[in-house]
Amino acid sequence: MFDIFLLLGSNLGDRRLFLQQAINRVGVEVGVVTEVSSVYETQSWGNTSGPDYLNQVIRVQTQLSARNVLNKVLAIELEFGRERKEKWGARTLDIDILFYADHIVNEPGLTIPHPYLQERRFTMEPLAEIAPLLQHPVLNRTMLELKNELTDSLIVKKL
Repeated sequence: MFDIFLLLGSNLGDRRLFLQQAINRVGVEVGVVTEVSSVYETQSWGNTSGPDYLNQVIRVQTQLSARNVLNKVLAIELEFGRERKEKWGARTLDIDILFYADHIVNEPGLTIPHPYLQERRFTMEPLAEIAPLLQHPVLNRTMLELKNELTDSLIVKKL
């Protein structure tokens, strides 16, 4: 079994319902959801004129490979009506793989740890909430240290 961390986000429709339903789908398709962060409302990153997001990080135990996890979460996004029309566009559901145990993956279409997690407050706030002492396998820093070093000034508030 591998411990993985996923970031869930939604800024269209019934955002809170989509997050809860996504957690349920991940529990069926990917593995056992063992921990769930609080929900955070965040300004849209990359396209700051977009609607605000709700974001949440979950810890999941899985037996799937990293590639299979990616395939499963992409399929779940599609189930929720995710359309990839523009970079950083509004979406009903976004699921990012942040960590897959302590593995480092660099494959076409799959980079783990997520290459931008340490730059994004909307990722680091919920991640540091549930895994403050988790060590980044490339940066050799804990999530709490990375959160405390953020320069991202977008508003992120715990609901």
